[in-house]
Amino acid sequence: MNKSHLVDYVAEELRTSKLQASLLVETVLNGIKKGLKEDQTVTLTGFGTFELKSRKARVGRNPHTGEPISIAAGRRVGFRVGKALKESF
Repeated sequence: MNKSHLVDYVAEELRTSKLQASLLVETVLNGIKKGLKEDQTVTLTGFGTFELKSRKARVGRNPHTGEPISIAAGRRVGFRVGKALKESF
């Protein structure tokens, strides 16, 4: 499922227009982004937890030449599945 499929699903479930469903989906996603920026974690009980994680700078290898390359430090978003979601499969 991609974002447009999710918008279609929300519109159908809520019996609303695709525009309103799209605004709802965008609002939820923006709320998650804002929560990550401010608190570095967003917990949706029964679904899972989004966490902002840091990576240290490191040395990698170019797969074609084998030469070492430096990889800069950065941040990424991790996700841990909640118990209810895990048990639903």
